[in-house]
Amino acid sequence: MSETAQETTVNTSSAVERVIASIEREREREIISRRFGLSDRKETLEQIGDLLGITRERVRQLEKAILIRLKLAAEKDADNVQAIEKHFIRHLHEMGGAARVSDLTKRIHSTPGERDHAHVAFIAELAPNLTVLNENDHYHHAVAIKDRHDEKKLKSDIDSIVKTIKEHGQPLSITDLHGKLTHEHPDQVRAIASLSKNLSSLKDQWGLNKWPTVNPKNIRDKIYVILQDNGKPMHFSEIAKSIKDSDFRRKNVTTQAIHNELIKDKRFVLIGRGIYALNEWGYSKGTVSDIIRDILKKEGGPLTRDEIVRRVLKHRQVKETTILLNLQSKPEFKRVAKATYALSPETVKK
Repeated sequence: MSETAQETTVNTSSAVERVIASIEREREREIISRRFGLSDRKETLEQIGDLLGITRERVRQLEKAILIRLKLAAEKDADNVQAIEKHFIRHLHEMGGAARVSDLTKRIHSTPGERDHAHVAFIAELAPNLTVLNENDHYHHAVAIKDRHDEKKLKSDIDSIVKTIKEHGQPLSITDLHGKLTHEHPDQVRAIASLSKNLSSLKDQWGLNKWPTVNPKNIRDKIYVILQDNGKPMHFSEIAKSIKDSDFRRKNVTTQAIHNELIKDKRFVLIGRGIYALNEWGYSKGTVSDIIRDILKKEGGPLTRDEIVRRVLKHRQVKETTILLNLQSKPEFKRVAKATYALSPETVKK
C-alpha cells in the first residue's frame, strides 16, 4: 500500500470513531453504528427496533435526526470529515466525478473489508461537498462530487444514458456514447454509466444487462461473444481456449462442453471439421450438397464448376475436392456442359 493510501485508511477509520464518539446518547450511537455497519454487519430498521424495543418508524426518525445533526457538525469540522472528504474528491476527479461506493473504497484501501466500505459510505453521507446515491433496483450505492451532481441530476444523467443505449439497440463504445450526450469527457460518461444496475460493459462496450454481448451469463453467450470478437470462424477447441483466457466470470469450461453447446444453438453454424461460424454472418446449416443446391436454386440456372466452388467456400471451410465430389456423385446435380452444372430436372420439380 502506498504512503498516501495508508494515511487515508488511518484517517478514515479514526474520523468515523471521532464522529461516533461525538454522539452523546448511547442509543443514538447504536442506531448509527448498526445502520451503517460501522463495527459489525449492517442492520435493518426492524432489526434495530427489535433490539432497542422501539418501532421501525421510530428508528427511521431517530436516524434521520441524528444524521442531520452530524452533517451540520461536519460542515464546521475541517480537521475531521472535511479532511477525508478532500481525499474522496481527489479520487472522484480521477474516476470521472462519480463512482460506486465499492469502487471508491477500492481506490482508498488496497485490500478493503466490509468495515472499510461502511466507513467510506458513512463519511460520504456526512461530507458537505458530496452527493450520495442510495441503492435501489435501478442504481448502485454511489457517491459523486456535489458541484457536478445533486441526487436528482445524477439520476437523470444515469437514466439518459440507459435510454440512449436502449434506443440505439446495440452496445456502444464509451467514445460513441459520449458523442450522443453532452458530457465534457468520455470518463464522465463511463463513471455515470457504471452507477446503473440496468447496464453492463465488456471491453468498454456498454449495453443493457439482458444483452449477451456485454453480459454473457452462460456458455452459449460466451461462445457468441468470443466468435463475434474474433470476427471469423473458429475451431471449437480455439473457442474453449479463448474463453479460458478471457475476463469472463466462471470461465473454467471443458472443450467438450463448448462443443455440445455449439451443436445445440442455432446462432452457430458448423462450416468445416469442428469449425463454427455465426449464423448472422450469412452462413447456413446443411451439408455441402445442400449448399450447392441452394446456390443453383438462387442462380436459377447452370453455373461453372469454378463458380460453384467459389460460392460454396463462402459458406463452408471444406476442401475443393469435397465440393467436386458432391457435384459429380449426387443425382440432384447434372452436368449440362463442359465443367458446368445445373440442378437435375427431378430436383427442380421438388
